[in-house]
Amino acid sequence: MAFTAADVKTLREITGCGMMDCKKALSATDGDQEKAIEFLREKGLATAEKKSGRVAADGIVYANVEGGVGVVLEVNSETDFVAKNDEFLQFVADVAKQINTNNPADVDALLAENFIAGEGSVKDALVNKIATIGENMSIRRFARFEGVVETYIHAGGKIGVMVKFDVADASKAAAPEFKEFARDVAMQIAAFNAQFLDRNSVPADVVAKETEILMAQAMNEGKPANIAEKMVAGRINKYFKEICLVDQAFIKDDEMTVSQYADSIAKALGTEIKIADFVRFEKGEGIEKKEDNFAEEVANMVK
Repeated sequence: MAFTAADVKTLREITGCGMMDCKKALSATDGDQEKAIEFLREKGLATAEKKSGRVAADGIVYANVEGGVGVVLEVNSETDFVAKNDEFLQFVADVAKQINTNNPADVDALLAENFIAGEGSVKDALVNKIATIGENMSIRRFARFEGVVETYIHAGGKIGVMVKFDVADASKAAAPEFKEFARDVAMQIAAFNAQFLDRNSVPADVVAKETEILMAQAMNEGKPANIAEKMVAGRINKYFKEICLVDQAFIKDDEMTVSQYADSIAKALGTEIKIADFVRFEKGEGIEKKEDNFAEEVANMVK
């Protein structure tokens, strides 16, 4: 079956692949568009598999709220350059919309879903992006909250925060005072990296381990056991103020805690307000990045 330049252009628009690749695919499949798409996907998958061993520790953290549903999402790439690519950014936004709409249980479930912004699954779309953009990429993690939600993105996607609030009178969540409060809390989380919401959220084993460390420190300072126990009690209280969001000193006024700030806004608006949950993603945190050995690389090139 013969094909025209228009057929090549159409195939390129559908797949995002290069013109020459599209021409080769149509030649290999006698001009059949569907078979050519399959041909390119197979080629794209092979390309993606070659790139899958490369470390993707850059990328972006993206967040938005739509229809009373908030989503924060981390998608990784190999370089910051790709993370600024319009095609990459549109893919991230489309994946966030997918999460908002379908509420998948986890990343594996998300990847298996039919992609709302194209043909095939979300995984197929990811593989195609890897092939066309030319870098390894991965959808690493996401969170989704329903209700009164605020999101905040810092430094163009380096840190993303999402906070959920319980507001007794939901209409008060539209008030400018609440909007400012919600934004302040999200910025607080981005800046001070609270690990837990409150003291009740801290696992017992975490408290026990910290107590053990603090007790050892006090004993090493030569303090008697009874004095050491009192010192540890005080230091544990300070520890909670560092790691628990509601106990932290408020970023704009360190004379009050975040909890006290929330109470002041609740009083001003005449309704009960509670910080119910939060998520903080920092781009690439915990991913072991490859350390390039340029001397070794050059030596290998000249062998």
